[in-house]
Amino acid sequence: MLRVHFTPEDLARVRVAPFPDPLAETVLSLPVLQGGGGAGGVALSGWRERTRGGLQAAMRPLFELAPAGVGEYVPEVFTHAATGALGDSLDHTWSLPRLQWAADFRAVEQQRPSAPRWIHALHHGDPEWGAVVVKALNAYHAVAVAPYWTQIAAAAHTDRTRRALVLADSGVEGLLTGLHPEVRWAPPVLHVPCEADAELRLAGRGLLLVPTFFWPKPLALVDNADPGRPLVLRYPVARDLADYGRVWAPSAPARPDGALGALLGATRARVLRAAEAPASTAELGRRTGTSPATASHHATVLRAAGLLTTDRDGNGVRHALTPLGRALLGDTP
Repeated sequence: MLRVHFTPEDLARVRVAPFPDPLAETVLSLPVLQGGGGAGGVALSGWRERTRGGLQAAMRPLFELAPAGVGEYVPEVFTHAATGALGDSLDHTWSLPRLQWAADFRAVEQQRPSAPRWIHALHHGDPEWGAVVVKALNAYHAVAVAPYWTQIAAAAHTDRTRRALVLADSGVEGLLTGLHPEVRWAPPVLHVPCEADAELRLAGRGLLLVPTFFWPKPLALVDNADPGRPLVLRYPVARDLADYGRVWAPSAPARPDGALGALLGATRARVLRAAEAPASTAELGRRTGTSPATASHHATVLRAAGLLTTDRDGNGVRHALTPLGRALLGDTP
């Protein structure tokens, strides 16, 4: 059990992330894919079958990077980002300070002493292995995560809205108490299931709650946590078989012929749905199967209609739904 000690400052800095991170979901799904019925059970059995049918030889290193078993160590450097696009999360991961990679390597050495040598090389900045892992992650993500991402983002939004109402009605105590059946709040300590028995004092840095779809249990990665960042606690966003079923349903962008498509046009409707998880223009194009120029044109029209916002993000931009845009999606079949 991990016992997380809160100060009043920490309670004031509890936040809920708006969506899962696509890179973290991709990496966390790997042990679940290999783990059989024990991780996720029948709810993920269909996903396992479909994903295994699409595996390629180039993806093989990933199964050594994140092996089977919920108790296995998952490289924390691949779970630090919080973006809406896989490419952005990968850029964030490769830009982490070498001290962070070194800390993760020490955790790998301690918890997986028999890890393949190439994983050691990866943590020490080997560009060839870095390229291999990027290629493998992109290929695997396209098979295992991307087909369901719109629905996963929608599930996370629904969950976040529900938790916001709990926070408004019952405060932070209500939020932490109802986080997950295996998480227990006994003020001022949050008890989180963990392979080891440990104490963690937040000392004012706060807590970021991040929804996760593929990982079946609450997960706090603290082996090399940066003392300057909030503790990240991932919690399962799917609560029952019905939640999983909604994610496995056909993707909304593949069905542009409903009321939304009639109102906006097929491509523009797909762009609006693709923005359920904030995305760059290039990512909107990838999600909808259009060129960046086409995605940019439709995003401009949607922004003028008050359905999207577009904000500067480094050298690019980030598109996100407005409350009106999200309400419009919620009203369509």
